[in-house]
Amino acid sequence: MRHTAIPTALLAAALLAACGGSDNDDTPAPPVATPQLKLSITATEDFPGSYGSVGAYEKLTGSISGEVDPKDPKNAVIQDLALAPVNARGMVEYSAEFVMLKPKDMSKASGVLRYDAPNRGNILTLLNPAATPSDAVYLERGYVVLYSAWQGDVPKSSPARLTATVPVAKNADGSSITGPYRAELVPGAATPVMTLPGGVFNGTMIPYAPASLDNTQPGYSLTRRVNETDARQLIPASDWKFADCSATNGFPGTPDGSKVCLKGGFDPKYLYELVYLAKDPKVMGVGLAALRDTVSFFRKAATDSAGTANPLAGRITHTIGQGTSQSGNAMKTFLHLGFNQALDGGKVFDGMYAHVAARQTNINTRFAVPGGGGGLRTDHTAFGQTAPRGLAADYMDDVSGRQGGVMKRCVATNTCPKFFLGLSGTEFWQLQGSPVLTDAYGLRDLAQPDNARIYYYASTQHGGNGGTASIAYAPTRNVYPAGTVVHFTDTFRALFVALEDWVVRGTEPPVSQVPKLADGTLARPDQLVFPTMKGLTWPVSGTATVIPDFNYLARYNGFPLFDFGPQYIPQDESGIATLLPPYYTGRDYAILVPQVDPTTGLTRAGIKSVEARAPLGTSIEFNYVATPGIVDLSNLTGSFIPFHTTEAARIAAGDTRPSLEALYGTQAGYVAAVTTAANQLVAERLLLQRDADLRIQQAQATVVLP
Repeated sequence: MRHTAIPTALLAAALLAACGGSDNDDTPAPPVATPQLKLSITATEDFPGSYGSVGAYEKLTGSISGEVDPKDPKNAVIQDLALAPVNARGMVEYSAEFVMLKPKDMSKASGVLRYDAPNRGNILTLLNPAATPSDAVYLERGYVVLYSAWQGDVPKSSPARLTATVPVAKNADGSSITGPYRAELVPGAATPVMTLPGGVFNGTMIPYAPASLDNTQPGYSLTRRVNETDARQLIPASDWKFADCSATNGFPGTPDGSKVCLKGGFDPKYLYELVYLAKDPKVMGVGLAALRDTVSFFRKAATDSAGTANPLAGRITHTIGQGTSQSGNAMKTFLHLGFNQALDGGKVFDGMYAHVAARQTNINTRFAVPGGGGGLRTDHTAFGQTAPRGLAADYMDDVSGRQGGVMKRCVATNTCPKFFLGLSGTEFWQLQGSPVLTDAYGLRDLAQPDNARIYYYASTQHGGNGGTASIAYAPTRNVYPAGTVVHFTDTFRALFVALEDWVVRGTEPPVSQVPKLADGTLARPDQLVFPTMKGLTWPVSGTATVIPDFNYLARYNGFPLFDFGPQYIPQDESGIATLLPPYYTGRDYAILVPQVDPTTGLTRAGIKSVEARAPLGTSIEFNYVATPGIVDLSNLTGSFIPFHTTEAARIAAGDTRPSLEALYGTQAGYVAAVTTAANQLVAERLLLQRDADLRIQQAQATVVLP
């Protein structure tokens, strides 16, 4: 079985030549070079446990070394591929580390390969049934689970981090390519020095080196501002240097291209923005080709180019790709840029789940920043904002005037997967999520493609497992207790099984569940009406601390249309950005958010988990920064404001929400409500029975009423 394919036209030409059908029989057809791929397995170890009829699993660790053909049209979208060094075969080389969980007896595998994209090199979903028993469902169903690197600037800072090696683009004469680059430096505490590349999310990646340490040259600047929307204040070049410094090695410090030393130090009340001329851009888009070819190899090949056996050979019939947050954005980018078309023309993934993933990932520009992300005082004007949010091939972006959605390329090649998009509340408030549901001006609901489902996890934040034990309260950081009791981990698990059923068996999944303009469950932020929430406390270090009365401020992250310059291709998040920071065009996308129930404060639409159907309080999808002077939402964090226990306490406080006593009467009433909610969700295929049983057990063990 082949692991790569010869393009059809070239194969036909070769066959004609072999049969004497060429125009000149005396001229042999040139050999067709095909990309090589080599597998290296460096460790094989037992994976703990035994899983139903599938039995024991094992964990394989290794790497894939492969080639990308710069002349293949399927790779033409990769920025700077033509400037990457090639080997003697004319191919661009890469390598990617991977981890795999597979049944020891592959005859018991189900045929499903699940690929989980690492997030900044980290495996977010490494199954651990000992800690999370419900994770066993995937192994009991006979999945092979693959984690393989795709991001080329991840450092090997820990053995658990998966890294990919991609080439560096060079000028034709071998000299360094240079160009503008921007980094946001957000200090968490006063410090004399900050390490590049900076940013809350991208800060641990490998930085792009400055072309020169001379910061007085054109194109170099450091600015500061308190809030993202404030005017930038220029810091004189004489007051900062590319250097390492400390309390004992003061400004200007020791020259160092990976650090910035500031005279007087960095102040945490400011957001700093650094622009400089960088050198040696990595051809990051090769990572997407590596992912395409790695999954295709494990799915289809018998052996690698050297004859090493594929450990999954002949056993994979279906593939499902998944990514969470940044890596979920990357999966959408993979699809949007056409990489779900394998080299043989078929599909790479039959199904795809982009989980808590509102945007796309900036992986295909020159000096790409795939580790960026949206959140507190960071990346509001960064890449990841210009590619289409709409899914449909004929999506029209009326703000930019551009046509074509995420699925435009896969529709053209008939390689679209069955697609799930999952959204928490954070995606609406902080990550500009609503344009996937409405037109760019927020005036009408969009019709979604038949192969897509969108699921909004009601009253949730971007991450976290929920439960009152997950709530933390630091009044100097967040105005309200941070976190949401309502969570989506159970929902994701049930939906992933539903996606498998759709891909493998053709069983229609649950319908999309999203807020809509048509029924008033999707609204402008200033249209929300919350109940009165007051008179409550939350324990902090064992002491009851007063929670401020809830005051809705209608803050949200906007979505401006930016211009990064004429060489940037915004609809593809590709090309070369020459305007940094970008130019604001004066046009903005509409941002809408889920409407809340005026009685409970919980959102009205979406998939309501057990904790939303039998609530102990109001899980709010945002929180406010408590630091004086900073006007922003807390970083990817929600809030929780409990209900009063008794009606008497509620009335005395003036809280308009129901009390636990009014909702449930007794502890038995609370357990009954949880049981009903869990059973309903199981019937709706939004909760697995094992998770329903666990939620009921937890309710029985959690005393909320006498």
